[in-house]
Amino acid sequence: MLALLMGSFFQMAQAQTTTKMVNPLTYTDIPDNDVIRVGEDYYMISTTMFFCPGAPIMHSRDLVHWRIISYIYDVLADDDIYNLRNGRNAYGKGQWATSLRYVDGVYYALFIANDQRKTYVYRTTDITKSNWERNELEGVFFHDPSLLFDNDGRVYAVYGNGELHITELTPDLRSVKKGGVDQILIKTPREGFGLRAEGAHMYHIGDYYYCIVIDWPSGQPRTERCYRSKTLLGEYESKVILQGAFDGRSDGVAQGAIFDTPKGDWYSVMFQDHGGVGRVPTLQPCKWVDGWPMLGDNGIPVKEFDVNLAPYGEDLVWASDEFKYKSNADLNLVWQWNHKPIDDAWSLTARKGWLRLTTAQLAKNIFDARNTLCQRTVGPRCIDEVCIDVTGMKPGDNAGLCAFQSNFCSVGVTVAEDGQRYVVANSGSMRNSKEVFRTPLMGKKIYLRCKYIFTAQADDTCGNDKVYMSYSEDGKKWIDIDNELQMRFTLDFFIGYKAALYNYATTQLGGHADFDYFRQWTY
Repeated sequence: MLALLMGSFFQMAQAQTTTKMVNPLTYTDIPDNDVIRVGEDYYMISTTMFFCPGAPIMHSRDLVHWRIISYIYDVLADDDIYNLRNGRNAYGKGQWATSLRYVDGVYYALFIANDQRKTYVYRTTDITKSNWERNELEGVFFHDPSLLFDNDGRVYAVYGNGELHITELTPDLRSVKKGGVDQILIKTPREGFGLRAEGAHMYHIGDYYYCIVIDWPSGQPRTERCYRSKTLLGEYESKVILQGAFDGRSDGVAQGAIFDTPKGDWYSVMFQDHGGVGRVPTLQPCKWVDGWPMLGDNGIPVKEFDVNLAPYGEDLVWASDEFKYKSNADLNLVWQWNHKPIDDAWSLTARKGWLRLTTAQLAKNIFDARNTLCQRTVGPRCIDEVCIDVTGMKPGDNAGLCAFQSNFCSVGVTVAEDGQRYVVANSGSMRNSKEVFRTPLMGKKIYLRCKYIFTAQADDTCGNDKVYMSYSEDGKKWIDIDNELQMRFTLDFFIGYKAALYNYATTQLGGHADFDYFRQWTY
């Protein structure tokens, strides 16, 4: 009996000191990851492009559970692009592939805003707070950059596609250093590659400089490759450190960071294209073999393993929301706006327990509508549901729930010129959509659902990724709309599907729609 009790105690102790990992890390769109460790805390940054606020910071202590704690910036620019004016937008552009570093009490983030063709450096001493200080690096455009703070105090950016470049910065990262290093660092082979080296992550570990990149050899999945040299500007040798089909898809897992733990273990976060849901992150073990950081199981991605850290915290990168807030500033960080919001045209306090979206800028459709509130969808299957009070809507207004990408579908309420309200569904692409359903709405409330199925294999692109819509006038009896949206991960938007809450005006301003809740669950 004593032996049995001791065995149970030992198992409990083991359960408390390791955390079970089952990939993907989170089944949602968190691409272009960079991860750093500060003490026992891990911070991850991701690409969110044209959404505002942008560049989310996620925190973890066990590498398995991550929650958004802040954003680097509120909006990149107050211009026609981010105000969706004069036909301008940042779809597929904005903030890309950010390098995150911590040195001497300061957090740094380096990235390009490719709608502006600019390179920015952001900094803060408190990573838990949003809206960091920023400066622009004049005259340079660093594609997929990586910061390298070297041991001698010098600072570099490594960046590019195909040919990797290195440019020296001033120690304060305010500008490019005059007369500093500025040259090609690594020339990669052209023949036999569909995608050459990009997504650089540069490190100086032990005796070597390491640059890990993504490439795409012909006839192979996307691949993570490492280049190393004992001198910064010396000759670099290379080795594949992660390559292989994963999670039922032939897409490879690649592009991301490597990092250690206080216990001396090493891990990496790499993402994988996963159809309509987007580019999902995976956690991979990292073992040093002959001076090379081999990822997964000796270079093959792994699905499950134990992380040598105790469980800590809960996931919060997507969430349901009952909109019970004391102020607008309290809005859950899982939410982002499609481009820059009009702050006076949305409220969490105008009606207690409701989100009010008020029209303040005319729009032709949802793609140039301001104040569309978005968050990630989640696989492998999920359902989104909202309840909307439409009594405040005016003729020409449109409010509802959208499966948001350039290939989209939406279900909601449209108010005709005579004031009659209709339940309307639309489906198609940004450039070619059509109304697929219309029926009069008799009441003052509407319940709406989007049902997502993310089960595509890479070989059929997104062939099995579907969205289905339904509505209810009482929240109990649901009516399915006869339409099936084939989801596609399109490069014009470059995002996984988002759940979008919208209200826009086509003829007059000042109408409002009140959202009682947003609920998202997997099944």
